[in-house]
Amino acid sequence: MGNKPNRLSLLFENFARGVTRFTGSTLAFTIAVAIIVVWGASGPIFHYSDTWQLVINTGTTIVTFLMVFLIQRSQNNDSRAVHLKLNEIVAALEGASSRLVNVEDLSEDELKVLHHYYQRIAELAKKDSSLKESHSIEEAAVRHETRMAARGAKRGKAATK
Repeated sequence: MGNKPNRLSLLFENFARGVTRFTGSTLAFTIAVAIIVVWGASGPIFHYSDTWQLVINTGTTIVTFLMVFLIQRSQNNDSRAVHLKLNEIVAALEGASSRLVNVEDLSEDELKVLHHYYQRIAELAKKDSSLKESHSIEEAAVRHETRMAARGAKRGKAATK
């Protein structure tokens, strides 16, 4: 098989995309509301019986069950596409930290460590005049120290005048 998807997989993928697009539409919401209104209005006809209640409970349970998987599939595809786009940007930017390529594959503990590093960059960037100048923790720390040393030297010169 290799990388070539089979026909059934392509059919399901197209079907899932179509259903996902439709279920997120105004028409789908309107149909769902209409079904609930018709069901509610039919209550007196069926004397609010257990069967009448079972119809809506069963229907909503089945739709919810199927939609959970469909939404998750759609979310996985969207997430994968966003990650690939971000990986491309990170890989293409000169000076960008390569730690971020495939960061989504890291463990929760590894993500916490990276989060701590980027919090540190943010703290250092707040001290800098421009947020656009820091690309990595190491770069941010070096730039910050260089600036602090330069400011100290300027103050030293000013004090001796």
